[in-house]
Amino acid sequence: VYGRSTAAEWAVAMALSGVRVLELAGLAPAPLCGMILADFGAQVVRVDRLSQSAAASAHGDVQARGKRSLALDLKQPQGAAVLRRLCGGADVLIEPFRHGVMERLGLGPEVLLQENPRLVYARLTGFGQTGKYAKSAGHDINYLALSGVLSKLGRKNENPYPPVNLLADFAGGGVMCALGIVIALFERAKSGKGQVIDASMVEGVAYLSSFLWKSENLGLWSQPRGENLLDSGAPFYETYRTSDGKFMAVGAIEPKFYNQLIKGLGLNLDELPAQMSFSNWPEMKKKFASIFAQKTQAEWCSIFDSTDACVTPVLSFEDAASHQHNKERSSFIKNDPGEISPRPAPVLSRTPAVPSCKRDPFVGEHTEEILLEYGFTKQEIAKLHSDKTIEIKDLKASL
Repeated sequence: VYGRSTAAEWAVAMALSGVRVLELAGLAPAPLCGMILADFGAQVVRVDRLSQSAAASAHGDVQARGKRSLALDLKQPQGAAVLRRLCGGADVLIEPFRHGVMERLGLGPEVLLQENPRLVYARLTGFGQTGKYAKSAGHDINYLALSGVLSKLGRKNENPYPPVNLLADFAGGGVMCALGIVIALFERAKSGKGQVIDASMVEGVAYLSSFLWKSENLGLWSQPRGENLLDSGAPFYETYRTSDGKFMAVGAIEPKFYNQLIKGLGLNLDELPAQMSFSNWPEMKKKFASIFAQKTQAEWCSIFDSTDACVTPVLSFEDAASHQHNKERSSFIKNDPGEISPRPAPVLSRTPAVPSCKRDPFVGEHTEEILLEYGFTKQEIAKLHSDKTIEIKDLKASL
């Protein structure tokens, strides 16, 4: 855990320190993208709707770590004008709206990049900026479906099912968009020019699945869903219930690992069918399941922890945060309000991420401070406030 006293020094040393990011408030993927940049040192301003609006209270951003909040009504022409001015002094804009929304506000890339050619304009949407579905609503499950990936997920004789909303929203969306931003910033160091990033969650999650596409002819995915090596078809790549109602995860693919699995289960390799005998897989699953059900999770851990059998406990969030391995690496962190969450990854040796320990910002908490930083005068800010174009949290409290 990093010392509090050195937080200011670390901020200077972080990889993205000095990068100014404007993140237009939205749902899950864009807030993760902004949080990644903030964790690695960028100055991220979340541009919120005014808190009176239903949309503002509905977005419930829980990924606001290290960000500040500016509350602005973009539907008012003077609100859009404020954002234009802010973009003139920013490095990155993250916008999560459906195709055409920013253009209608007069905030499209052709306008903003003309005023600030160095701006990296990141557009994070489900279906992308072009194509039949560009203006359609959707969620993770829809993007996952259109990418082809959803068809691969699920057990034998069951409907496809998504692994919550991790794949399209967060991996294909938030993480890929952050990667695109960092790539564009790297290129800008050479060319001096920003550019537009069209981050589609459909394409992001499809790209993530490149291995599945490229390994089709290897026979890894030649069986129907749920009957292949890595999709719950194999007895040695599966989860098993323990006697105390918990689970163990088994990933003993290579023969030398499989041998250790068999040994740990107290079985004799010579008396079993060959590991890759597909027809015996269902029967072997039942055998493994009956053995795993005879001991507790802790007992299985004591058997497998010192081996290369690739057998690990399936941990709850609480257990993951307190597991010895994760504690030794400080893999989970606690903020000032006492909330536990994963530490930013990956770990950089010289300029590591130092996530903020402060509570998440209230809507409009830093409006005045941010506008002053971006060159607005106190008079301009007072006028915007009286016109209800912006919201200032502190001012409201003192009235």
